[in-house]
Amino acid sequence: MNIAELLKKFNENVNAADFALCLAGLILFGYWLLITSLGRKALADSLPRRNDMPIHVVFIPLFIWFLAVPLAIMASTEMLPELTVWESALVNNAFFCIGGIIAMIVIIHIVRVHFVRKLDGFGLNFKTLHRDLPAAVINLLTAWPLITVMFVLTIRLGELTVGPDFKMPEHESLEQLTKYPQLPLKIMIICSAVIVAPLFEEMLFRGLIQTMLRGFISRLPVCQDLSNESIKPWLAIVITSAMFAVIHASPAHWPALFMLSICLGYSYEKSGSLLRPIFIHLLFNAMSVIAALYSG
Repeated sequence: MNIAELLKKFNENVNAADFALCLAGLILFGYWLLITSLGRKALADSLPRRNDMPIHVVFIPLFIWFLAVPLAIMASTEMLPELTVWESALVNNAFFCIGGIIAMIVIIHIVRVHFVRKLDGFGLNFKTLHRDLPAAVINLLTAWPLITVMFVLTIRLGELTVGPDFKMPEHESLEQLTKYPQLPLKIMIICSAVIVAPLFEEMLFRGLIQTMLRGFISRLPVCQDLSNESIKPWLAIVITSAMFAVIHASPAHWPALFMLSICLGYSYEKSGSLLRPIFIHLLFNAMSVIAALYSG
């Protein structure tokens, strides 16, 4: 695909608001490249989070979210076969919210036991709230052009491999949000997508998994010889982002989610605050929900 085709496809899939966001983001991204020597010095001052976590503790919240919750949903389907489709969706989202809350409680316990500075060392310090929220907006805006490019390239690749009728599949929750008019379901989906999912996924992927990977990478003999220390957190960010992308059901969303996750991981390593990627994730999901409601 040449530049002309890419620009044409970009124009077909990006509206005026997206274009304005991308333009502002490109300016910010260019400035970031300038002040970080093309990103080489971006994480030079990033400090690891001291902890003594054994690797198995990460699997406890993973088990709750990816095994216990689906099993509970399957059991409810068998026990309550008379539910309508929207009622079943309401129950499923309620289970995801409950499971996410339980998993977050478990993560907080893990942090209190295994992190040297406990919640502060984990990055949950609300004294930084006044800095993290505006920084999250800027970080997301900076990454927006890259996320959009991944979205457009995915559509183009889908059209080349599947055919000209290829459409980017919509997330199941967003589809339910526009398909069913019942207010309780809309409220539950918004709570799940905009509050519970960003909180839990950032505590798990950035807080636990990325932290553990960074410590593991730093101990590898091949990495101990690296002259550029900033490569180590970038490796942890990339691996965590790949994991974050593939746990989502639709492969068509993986490239954009991977790029979003790079932004989330970078913001965590750069600031040391978990609130920053939580706010970025929350804003991204909120924008998706608003767009779905508006289009519906």
